Amino acid sequence: MHDIRRVVTGHDENGKAVVVMDGAAPNVRTRAVGDLVATQLWRTFATPADNSGHEDPATGEIKTPPPPGGTVFRITEFPPVTPEVEALEHSAVAAALGAIPAGDIVNKHPFMHRTNSVDYAIVLSGEIDMLLDDTEVHVKAGDVIVQKGTNHAWVNRGTEPCRMAFILIDAEPVPNAV
Repeated sequence: MHDIRRVVTGHDENGKAVVVMDGAAPNVRTRAVGDLVATQLWRTFATPADNSGHEDPATGEIKTPPPPGGTVFRITEFPPVTPEVEALEHSAVAAALGAIPAGDIVNKHPFMHRTNSVDYAIVLSGEIDMLLDDTEVHVKAGDVIVQKGTNHAWVNRGTEPCRMAFILIDAEPVPNAV
């Protein structure tokens, strides 16, 4: 995955709008499971967000869900899935993602998980399959998905990487979600 340029604005001591960060996003992680590459671009830890200061809240461990009461913005690149990845043990994958295991449907795919969040997902390049409990949807560059705390997996069955942007917003758990 190429470096992702991140430009962050803020305010100087006089309240004037300025650029406070401009360069390659520094928090990039290749996950041991599936070789997914995640670049964490920004996080907030409360709503409303605090726009003061010049700290970089994108530093720290890259977990799938957003912080409690907060948000996360990341870009993830999904390489084509391999037979070895398809054979992984589900609970180990969910633990590695920091997500909630997908209940009784774990045999559908080892990447099945959910988060207590509203997720805005934008396919930037490539193609990928979104697996749900009983449904699969093929999406491609330009498509947008809004997930509301559902069990899901992203599975790239193609031959080229798929790059997606994700904005996750903390949400209340869905009652009776399995």
